[in-house]
Amino acid sequence: MSFATPFFHSFKSLLFGKPPVSSLKKAMASLPKLTSLAQLRQLFGSYFPAALLAQNRFGHNSRQRIFSQEVTFWAFLDQVLTPLGPCREAVRKIMAWHRFENPRGPIGDMSADTSAYCQARLRLPVQTIKDINTHLVARLQTNTPTDTLWHGRRVKLVDGTGISMPDTAANQALYPQSSSQKPGCGFPLMNLVGIFCMSSGALLAVAKGQRRTHETKLLATLWHTVEKGDVLVEDRGFCSFGIAATLYSRGADVLMRLTEKRCRQAIGSQLPKSGDCDLLITWKRPSQPPPAMSQQEFESLPQSLTVRIVRMDLRRAGFRTQSITLVTTLTDPAITAQELAALYLRRWEIELHFREIKVQLNMDVLRCKNPEMIERELLMHLVAYNLVRTLMQASAASHGVELGRLSFKGTLDTVRHFANAAHAAEGKPRTIQALIAELLLAVARDPNPFRPGRSEPRAVKRRRKNYHLLTKPRHEMGHLPHRKIGRETNPKSPLT
Repeated sequence: MSFATPFFHSFKSLLFGKPPVSSLKKAMASLPKLTSLAQLRQLFGSYFPAALLAQNRFGHNSRQRIFSQEVTFWAFLDQVLTPLGPCREAVRKIMAWHRFENPRGPIGDMSADTSAYCQARLRLPVQTIKDINTHLVARLQTNTPTDTLWHGRRVKLVDGTGISMPDTAANQALYPQSSSQKPGCGFPLMNLVGIFCMSSGALLAVAKGQRRTHETKLLATLWHTVEKGDVLVEDRGFCSFGIAATLYSRGADVLMRLTEKRCRQAIGSQLPKSGDCDLLITWKRPSQPPPAMSQQEFESLPQSLTVRIVRMDLRRAGFRTQSITLVTTLTDPAITAQELAALYLRRWEIELHFREIKVQLNMDVLRCKNPEMIERELLMHLVAYNLVRTLMQASAASHGVELGRLSFKGTLDTVRHFANAAHAAEGKPRTIQALIAELLLAVARDPNPFRPGRSEPRAVKRRRKNYHLLTKPRHEMGHLPHRKIGRETNPKSPLT
């Protein structure tokens, strides 16, 4: 007999008793415990408000699911923190938990298909991930010790980088590959510009665009992260009158390396031809606006700007003497030229931060196959990076260790193993607190060696295997001889 109305449905319960509850519904009834399946909530759950991932009463994210917003977020984060963690592995963890909680349930009562989990990741609101990252950034900035600031001011580092993603039609449409590559032989490319805090190492904001998008255009979208009193350190790629004047009008200062072209065109006549110098000059506004600025914005800039030029030779044992020319709006004579040069040399720290997030967190090559998920995957990498940075900051503050000496990779490895122990201690608050205290101590006891001026050439020692190069789409390549045979018959191949 069929009962189509709520009235008869209630009579069905009275007449025939309560229907049996499936093990899947039992799991849904204990969703709060399911959030521990990612093993990270015990360590990171207190670093941002739980309300950001709470289930809504009405509308979006109000339906009760196995893959709720909270479950999906922690499972997604676990994928980012785990090297090459596929969706299948995340679903297997959920299945293992499901079997642990229901040891007497029927075998195979939960689907091993990854489709439901992938759909849940797509439902994860982008704004929710952004709000979590914003909260983490604010926490890192608030807990930054004042004695780590530079002359009492917060220094921010900016630079650009590039990442790639799977070669799908949807990704190619939004992030096309390099024009020098043949169709089907390249990968979609994305340009990123990031702003980091030098004191805390926090990734404050990121702007993304196509490979052909100029980095200065992306930087212009991040002005909101530069506050009054900040000092922004840039390399030669961002050196322009427009950027310096814009930041100065916002109450911030800039320190950047002067390019030879601008040194000759704009202010070259006011500089001595050789030797060290430290002087104030007038930088006149150029006749044409930079690529990132409209004509109206450019005309609102002042006609000239008083800047300080510092040129000096950098001498280090074992290295060639290098002459650099810096331009800055920091005209205070109390700040010496040596301090400015030392501050600019710390700009290299942003390269290390990008290496941490691209190599240690595997963001160099994203894995999602459509732009909607690419955006979520990128944001989850930012959240994962700032979460690890928050843990490093807590360790440094608890044990009096310099934050810059702590290892990001070492902290990441420690998190993975202590998260397993915290998961096993679920329901034992004192044990979990003891584990977290031990984790912070382990991170503090393993600092990086102090190696100032160490040379780290960008070179690879281990050679790649001599496979043939893909010169056309894979389905058009046909059969290829063995790579050793190809190497012997084609001695001029670039693979030899």
